[in-house]
Amino acid sequence: MTDGWFLTGTDTGIGKTWATVLLMKYMQELGLNVNGMKPIASGAEYVNGQLENEDAQLIKKYSSQDIPYDWINPEVFAPAVAPHIAASEYGRKIDIENIVCKHSLLKSLSDLVLVEGVGGWRVLLADDKSLSGLVRLLSLPVILVVGLRLGCINHAILSAESIRQDGFEISGWILNEIEPDYLYKKESVTTLQRELRCPLLAEVKFQSERDINQATVDISSEFEAMIRKNL
Repeated sequence: MTDGWFLTGTDTGIGKTWATVLLMKYMQELGLNVNGMKPIASGAEYVNGQLENEDAQLIKKYSSQDIPYDWINPEVFAPAVAPHIAASEYGRKIDIENIVCKHSLLKSLSDLVLVEGVGGWRVLLADDKSLSGLVRLLSLPVILVVGLRLGCINHAILSAESIRQDGFEISGWILNEIEPDYLYKKESVTTLQRELRCPLLAEVKFQSERDINQATVDISSEFEAMIRKNL
């Protein structure tokens, strides 16, 4: 059993949020109480006097319960830049302890909590702090989201190597079809299955509009077995 997973990606803009909410929906349909978290987000606008990020809003919308926004996204910045740069613009540091506290609150209400990272694995949270330090404090296994596009094999292999070098377990990877006309899906998947050395947990099909009711995600039997351990 696990109390959740940390979803990281091969880059920014490869569909971590969409993969997160689709997994949340799938797990909820199995009967689990599943909430999501995007602890750090860059790129936000004011909503009723509060900075809110679009991806974090989506995770809030599809969580099992009506969770306060600042539990889901405790660290949010207006500029769409690297988190440590955004924090510097505000003249402060990212509050890691507050993130861990909010994650604990979410765990107390949930069967599973899916935590979405920011950017890729090597994103800095401060000049001397990396994302891996936060994941270590959250004590979560990692799922790697791979956006299927040119360059994804290199990015995925390097990401997996880095995650393992930092001492983390990779539960598996998710294939996200972000380019509908990508020509070499079969060959790329074969290569990634061989090189990543962990199971392909799910495939997210391309969708031009983010409509969760029309979205298609194929979950592997191995991943479903992992999930069902929490029922």
